[in-house]
Amino acid sequence: MTAIEVRGLTRRYSGGFEAVRNVSFDVERGEMFALLGTNGAGKTSTVEVVEGLSRPAEGTVRVLGHDPFSERRLVRPRVGVMLQEGGFPPDLTVSEATGMWAGTLTSPRPVDEALSLVDLTHRASVRVKQLSGGERRRLDLALALLGKPEVLFLDEPTTGLDPESRRNTWKLIRALLLEGVTVLLTTHYLEEAQALADRLAIMHRGRIVAQGTVSEVVDAYPARISFVPPEGVPLPVVVEAEVSGRVTVRTNNLQESLHELLSWAHANGVVLSGLDARSASLEEAFLAIAEEAA
Repeated sequence: MTAIEVRGLTRRYSGGFEAVRNVSFDVERGEMFALLGTNGAGKTSTVEVVEGLSRPAEGTVRVLGHDPFSERRLVRPRVGVMLQEGGFPPDLTVSEATGMWAGTLTSPRPVDEALSLVDLTHRASVRVKQLSGGERRRLDLALALLGKPEVLFLDEPTTGLDPESRRNTWKLIRALLLEGVTVLLTTHYLEEAQALADRLAIMHRGRIVAQGTVSEVVDAYPARISFVPPEGVPLPVVVEAEVSGRVTVRTNNLQESLHELLSWAHANGVVLSGLDARSASLEEAFLAIAEEAA
C-alpha cells in the first residue's frame, strides 16, 4: 500500500524560479525512501510540499491518501516531522520543551519514553540552550516521534551527531521501520542512505535523475579491482594508474574479471599485492550521476 504518492510535482518561488520540476515518486508503507542530491537540488523544497507546508504549483501529492496541504487536519496527527533545525525556547529544559510539544498532540508518547528513545533521559533537566548541536538534533527526533507517527519525515537527521549517536539513530530508525513506520529521508551522508534506504531518488537542479533500489542505482556503475602490479610483467587487462604504485581495473562484471585476473596471476606465478575488489559504492554512483546530469 502506498503511503506517499507524488505526481508531476513542480514548485515555483517568486520570480518564477522552479526549485522542483515535474518530480514523481512513491513511498510504500513501512519503507525507507531516501531523497538525495547536491545543495540546491530541490530536496527540501520537495519535502516541504509533501509535508504540507506549501502547496505545489503543479502536480499532486498524497500522504496516507490525503492532500497534505488542503487536508492537513487529517494528515498532521498521523505524521512526524524532523526539520533541518528546530526552534526551541532556549530557557526551557529538555523535559519542558518535550512536554510543551506533547501538549499539541492528540495521543502523544510519555515524555520519558520519547527522551529514552533518543538517549536524552539523562539530559531532561538541562536547558535547551546548554545542549550540544548533536543533542539538539536528538531532541528534534524525539519531538518527531512523540505522536507515534505512521509516516516520519527526516531532514538531515544525523547532522552534527558523533559516530556512536549516528549509529544509535540508525538502530532506532530500523526499529521504527520494523514496526511499519514509513520514512522519507533526506541526507548528505551517502553511507547513511546506503545503510538504511529500501529505495532512493537522486535529484539534480530540481529534477529526479536516478531512482530505484540502492542496488539498481549502484549496479549501473562499474566495480573496481585494485592492486600493486608485479614489475616487468605485462598485465592482461587495461588498468588505470593510481598513487603509491597501485592500479585499478574498472569492470561491469566483477566476478568474471576477478576470475580472469587471478587465473592469469596463478598461471604466471605472480602476486597481486594489496588486492582489493569491490562493487561501486553509492558515493561513486552519486558523483557520476551528478557529473552526467551537469
